[in-house]
Amino acid sequence: MKKECETIFQNTRYDIRNGCSTMKAVVTIGNGGYDKLRYCDVPLPTLGTNEVLLQVLAAGVNNTEINTRVGWYSSSVKTATEDAAAAEEKKATEKADGGWNEATPFPFIQGTDCCGRIVAVAPGTDKRLMGKRALVRSCMRKSDFASMENIWMGSDFDGAFAQYVKVPASEVFPVDCDWSDAELGSIPCAYGTSENMVHRAK
Repeated sequence: MKKECETIFQNTRYDIRNGCSTMKAVVTIGNGGYDKLRYCDVPLPTLGTNEVLLQVLAAGVNNTEINTRVGWYSSSVKTATEDAAAAEEKKATEKADGGWNEATPFPFIQGTDCCGRIVAVAPGTDKRLMGKRALVRSCMRKSDFASMENIWMGSDFDGAFAQYVKVPASEVFPVDCDWSDAELGSIPCAYGTSENMVHRAK
């Protein structure tokens, strides 16, 4: 698998031949079935301005992971998730608009729900975040909350199916409670979806 990954990721952002620090991740290499998942070494994320690095403690699996992998968000798909998944298992077709809001950036790391521990902060970012257990908002606004334009972690950019994930510092929320990592890891997308449906159903 290691040689296969090195070949697949040669000359991509996941190329590790330059001797960079690495982490383990499940990388989705295209639309399709489980055959599109690779467990590989990839470069450890490098922090940009106002970003933090989290060690992933728990990552939830949602329909978003399936929908993104099979390209269900594409405007060309008119069937239910399970029908699209079955069709993709038989014949994968790249969908340029298959991501939640943008083209899916294959190869990339999925994982929309995340509970993690903040292990690094970019210069100028609040150092008091270091070491805190936190949740990550999975649906992020590109500019601010005056705009409805958003992007999804694990669908539009790298997510939590890895040892580490980087996100904007404004999208992490420290949590101090007795819930397990797995329980907290189900909150951002899975619980949020359920809560929204309860409100909508009144």
